[in-house]
Amino acid sequence: MTLYSQKSLALVAMVLLTACGQSEADEKRASDEPIPAATIVVSSASQNETITAAGTVRLRRETELGFTTSGQVASVRYEEGDRVKRGALLAALDTSTVSADLESAKAERDRAQAEFDRIKSLYADGWVTKARLEQAEAATRAAKAQVNASGFASRTAQITAPSNGIILTRNIDAGQIVNAGTTALVLGETDKGFVLKVPMTDADASRIRTGMRANVAITAISDQPFESIVSEKDGRADEQTGTFEVSFRLPGNEKLRSGQLGTVEIEVTRSDDGAIAVPATAIFGVRSGEGLVFVVDEKNRVKQRNVVIGELTDDVLEITSGLNDSDVVVTRGVEKLRDGDRIKPIRASK
Repeated sequence: MTLYSQKSLALVAMVLLTACGQSEADEKRASDEPIPAATIVVSSASQNETITAAGTVRLRRETELGFTTSGQVASVRYEEGDRVKRGALLAALDTSTVSADLESAKAERDRAQAEFDRIKSLYADGWVTKARLEQAEAATRAAKAQVNASGFASRTAQITAPSNGIILTRNIDAGQIVNAGTTALVLGETDKGFVLKVPMTDADASRIRTGMRANVAITAISDQPFESIVSEKDGRADEQTGTFEVSFRLPGNEKLRSGQLGTVEIEVTRSDDGAIAVPATAIFGVRSGEGLVFVVDEKNRVKQRNVVIGELTDDVLEITSGLNDSDVVVTRGVEKLRDGDRIKPIRASK
């Protein structure tokens, strides 16, 4: 090799070494530059959450109506779906038998009263014993009671509407023989308004109280939800489904009909189990219920930390272990960071 070639090789080597040194220096300087990254101060997951459930529109009061005595139905004046006003005659029994019973009871009362008056006179003259007088008096009271009972049966041989409403169910027809106490009609009382009845699990129902506000959507009426409140909650679970029925009072609307479908959204408090809430974008390296986050120290340097992941709710992850209240974590840009990097924090909302 010539002397010139040796010098050339040495010069090339020197240039390469210089370039290498400059590159390393540039990289070092670049690593010291703070990297912009969105951060957040974590807090307990025991914040509010929204329960969404589906239900059915019902009239708040659906009253079963019937006769207090057995008999033959003489007339039924309304069909299912008909609207009625308070006091309207809905159905009636054939009163011929009831009227006969009332007349018979009145005759027996008059006879017993006359007999009592006669025995009372005889007792005053000493012709009958006190026991005989008391017997006649008891018979008179029994006869009067029978008149009252027959009169009640006569008066209640008709069913009248206790309030304005809608006939929801009709179980009888003219000529039919019905027993006392049988449900003849079901009246939905419109004066009491409509509710959305929603079945809920025990866990959800336990966090709901009467008077709480909610948003209800019924697409058959409007595309826009409207405000409602919790009006009632069952005291015990349904034996078949194990759910509790919660009623949400609906504002007056002439388009409301029993049986329409609706959904409700109500904000409740989470149970306080000590979990921490972070955005899902803060987690990386997820495996078997665990993951990593970058925690920011007071010098704005990041440090990887292992965390245990709980439930995912509304794009927020619950961290059951590994973080504490007030820890600062990186929420976006984690893919650009390495352990020990310095960042320029950009505060982000949750």
